[in-house]
Amino acid sequence: MTPSKGSSLPSLASLAQRVGAALKERKETIAVVESSCGGLVSAELLALPGASSFFLGGAVVYSRRAGKALLGLTAVDVAGMRAETEPYAVMVAGRIRDSHRASWGISESGAAGPSGSPYGDAPGHVCIAIVGATALSRTIETGNGDRAANMDLFARHLLQLFEQALLGGRVD
Repeated sequence: MTPSKGSSLPSLASLAQRVGAALKERKETIAVVESSCGGLVSAELLALPGASSFFLGGAVVYSRRAGKALLGLTAVDVAGMRAETEPYAVMVAGRIRDSHRASWGISESGAAGPSGSPYGDAPGHVCIAIVGATALSRTIETGNGDRAANMDLFARHLLQLFEQALLGGRVD
């Protein structure tokens, strides 16, 4: 688990701009699955001029019903798995990547707060994943119950990990 270093992260807008520029330059595409970020990552990427050249789609999957409807998840797909884990985040990132025929699928699944999740995770817990030319996942714990702050931090952590994967840099 990685403790959150929120103050050292660039702004969400800055990260989105850098990721969007890298995707355009590489002529690659992205599809996004969000839960506890509520669409912040998708909104920030879509706010960029020219987003249609790299953004293929996104889904806010906030329940099992949404997972079934938006990602086509079946009981077999999620057998022995629960949300808010790295294996789940990797699985849904791969699912959205494949369904959109994107170069990359990215996802997050967590508990923004102010209380913990039904799965027993504390507020401020999120699992993020990247699936594409490489597959990466991380668990972040902010130690904070501030819902809005966690949503922003979760989105920034996801885009920062994705930027590192895109640029082939060191992934902490």
